[in-house]
Amino acid sequence: MSLLIKICGITTAAAVEAAVAAGADAIGFVFHGPSPRNLTPARAAALAAAVPVLRFAVTLHPSPDLVDQILSAFRPDAWQTDATDLEQLCLPAAIQRWPVLRSGAALPDPLPGRVLFDAARSGRGEQADWPAAAALAPRCELILAGGIHAGNVAAAVARVRPRGVDVSSGVECRPGIKDPAMIRDFVRAARAALAG
Repeated sequence: MSLLIKICGITTAAAVEAAVAAGADAIGFVFHGPSPRNLTPARAAALAAAVPVLRFAVTLHPSPDLVDQILSAFRPDAWQTDATDLEQLCLPAAIQRWPVLRSGAALPDPLPGRVLFDAARSGRGEQADWPAAAALAPRCELILAGGIHAGNVAAAVARVRPRGVDVSSGVECRPGIKDPAMIRDFVRAARAALAG
């Protein structure tokens, strides 16, 4: 089994370069005004140009106008948003859909084939409910997010057995600014966890 590694909340060219150089499989760009990682679709498109990894649009309760802007300017490979949001979006068939399920919330029925399992609130370093994620992982293609960093990703992979891991604040020197060394250390630790 391979482990998909996603670096989320990218805001700079240096972070894009660091994620690609470290061997990440995916990068995420946040389109949510209150977030310190918020970008315009045009800025995300400029950062993601010619990037050889999966490019995620990450939203939370997006307006129809924002969705249109993202589709027009950025053209993501995958879309990540809360499951209830995703049900309302009209996206091109080629875009992968990764509904976000949150710790403590009821699971949708039927369960989607692929999900991102996160803490109750994203981007704040809060750890997701690993036992709940572990129970869910055999039932779908699950990316684990929420409070993961280089120091605990091995334990997360061992406990949850996810299809992938997603990190944002866990590789930042300050909110919204990724640290290239922390990205490298996270990817290395995640790959080593799977090998072990």
